[in-house]
Amino acid sequence: MGGSSSPCASCKLLRRRCTKDCIFAPYFPPNEPHKFAIVHKVFGASNISKMLQELPIQQRADAVNSLVYEANARMRDPVYGCVGAISFLQNQISQLEMQLAMAQAEILCIQMQNNNNNNNLCEIQINNNDNNLQHEYISLLQIINNTN
Repeated sequence: MGGSSSPCASCKLLRRRCTKDCIFAPYFPPNEPHKFAIVHKVFGASNISKMLQELPIQQRADAVNSLVYEANARMRDPVYGCVGAISFLQNQISQLEMQLAMAQAEILCIQMQNNNNNNNLCEIQINNNDNNLQHEYISLLQIINNTN
């Protein structure tokens, strides 16, 4: 029975006898039925079995973890799955990089203001409006370049 006294989560859900060479048993233990249930719902037992059989044994555990992660992502976002999460995070990174660049430009502007005793250098307001961020960043860089 897959190396234990009770059938693995896969065989239990599929209501079949768990054999000692069950491909699912090492990766879907009986105490984690939700793990197989969600992967089965998204990918199907036959597809999971085929994927696991095509992989070397040492890569199967990582593949199962990836399948579980993707299945959970697909439940939250059926269209994009993990790609949706990755795109969201990449967008956040871009926004944070822009905010960092603007903060660095503002710091440089203030340092130049202190060095030149010129109070007119840093009058541009920084807004959180995404449409204005690039424009204001470019304006700050133009001001800085014009003073050098």
